[in-house]
Amino acid sequence: MQPVPRYLVNFSLADLPCLRADVLIIGSGIAGLFTALKLAPRYRIILITKERPEDCCTYLAQGDIAAVMDEEDSVELHVEDTLAAGAGLGNPAAARVLAEEGPERIRELLEWGIAFDREEGRLALGREGAHSRRRILHAGGDATGAVIWQGLFARARACEGLYILPQTMALDLLAEEGRCFGALVLRPDGSPAAILAAATVLASGGAGGLYPVTTNTAGATGDGVAMAYRAGAEVVDLEFYQFHPTALAHPQAAGLLITEAVRGEGAVLRNGRGERFMPAYHPRAELAPRDVVARAIVREMARTGERWVYLDLRHLDPAWLERRFPTVVATCRRAGLDPARDWLPVAPAAHYFMGGVRTDLSGRTSLEGLYACGEVACTGVHGANRLGSNSLLEGVVFGGRIARELLDRKLNRPPCPPLQYRELREGGTPTEDAAVAELREIMAARVGLVREAEGLKEAASKLEACWSRLAREAPERREAESHNMLLLAGLMVTAATWRRESRGAHFRSDFPAPNPAYAKHLVLAWGREPRELPARPPAEDR
Repeated sequence: MQPVPRYLVNFSLADLPCLRADVLIIGSGIAGLFTALKLAPRYRIILITKERPEDCCTYLAQGDIAAVMDEEDSVELHVEDTLAAGAGLGNPAAARVLAEEGPERIRELLEWGIAFDREEGRLALGREGAHSRRRILHAGGDATGAVIWQGLFARARACEGLYILPQTMALDLLAEEGRCFGALVLRPDGSPAAILAAATVLASGGAGGLYPVTTNTAGATGDGVAMAYRAGAEVVDLEFYQFHPTALAHPQAAGLLITEAVRGEGAVLRNGRGERFMPAYHPRAELAPRDVVARAIVREMARTGERWVYLDLRHLDPAWLERRFPTVVATCRRAGLDPARDWLPVAPAAHYFMGGVRTDLSGRTSLEGLYACGEVACTGVHGANRLGSNSLLEGVVFGGRIARELLDRKLNRPPCPPLQYRELREGGTPTEDAAVAELREIMAARVGLVREAEGLKEAASKLEACWSRLAREAPERREAESHNMLLLAGLMVTAATWRRESRGAHFRSDFPAPNPAYAKHLVLAWGREPRELPARPPAEDR
């Protein structure tokens, strides 16, 4: 890859209005809100989000939250399932932290008034693919993310010392000599400002916007990973992008997710001929890991020449279906489909980024003063493929660990150096919509569910041809997002080209099997050569 400018805009810190906080949190999803709530009693917190607070992937999450809450389940089984889905690259220590601390975080959410669904007075526990036990908590049927988010946000609004700034986009992290001092932001009126903080927490979510069809919100453009990379933080495992197998393939609802829990409760996949095909691809059939189900669907579509397959729920009780999955039923009906009567057309869609900003188990990044949690972060807990319903749990577990880390020591805001940057050309005529559309086509065709060397080479060439755009200022939101997406796409192609094997969510048709030589991670950082790290063996978890 060609050199990348350090910032998106020219600026002088001395000329900018400045806000000050003990902790700056970037992102209003479950990870950002939970971290803020744990910290707010002691510290002054500023939480920013580039859209409305509710415009986050947490709010859309039909998928539920996994935790060991039943006597027939165990931490060991949750760890085993998480590592099995991670295809040999999961961090055993991170998986254990997730499984051990998850139940306590769930109890905390219950104490805060989050109303998880119950059956006969007990927490209702569902099952999803690759889980060996029923450990999936849900709320509002299949509105788990929205219910959790609403509860956290209501609590945050009433919290003294916590200031939430919507329509405020983080452009870049203010950092020098290995330390982060806060962020350069774009205010609602389009003017730049600085927010200086003793600690900065990235909780900005994922990067589904890199692909033309995604289950993510429109704001998921990979900003956090891109700005962390430009600031010098290490990023890792960027080749691993998970596609959800069953997004509704309908012009009125393209990309709207049909939760995996539907398959956990007995829904089956059929091709256009009506044949149930998943048993031919994996012993667990519809409950196989997500990457297996998604690729099986793509193969079946290629074999039959159709643009989608079908999810069949017709054998499930209609009244129960409406109680358990009200969001799915309502979404389908808006599109003119009845799950009790019709096969539902589905196809894979970009869903979740396993890679991200490299952190330790307390959320610390390689930059002093910078932390990360949620989808933007990579503790290694997901390995090469995320186990379903571990993502909401990851947000509260590792957000809670960042809070514990910051509460255990006194935060002092260090003096920020007089930062300035004057190396970019002024912005040209905006053509961001066309540029983003072209980038998405490249990613879908060459860096999607199936990859191979020639396609990755072509993607790299096409992206590098756009690289000169990064030398221009990006003072507006759409330009900034476009620059972030271009940078992140290039980094993902670099990582996918390096990994000459198939593992988890990364599938190379020219290297279709796992290769033990690639039981390792590729770490990338601005201004430094890529470096390889071995996967952590289970023995390190003992």
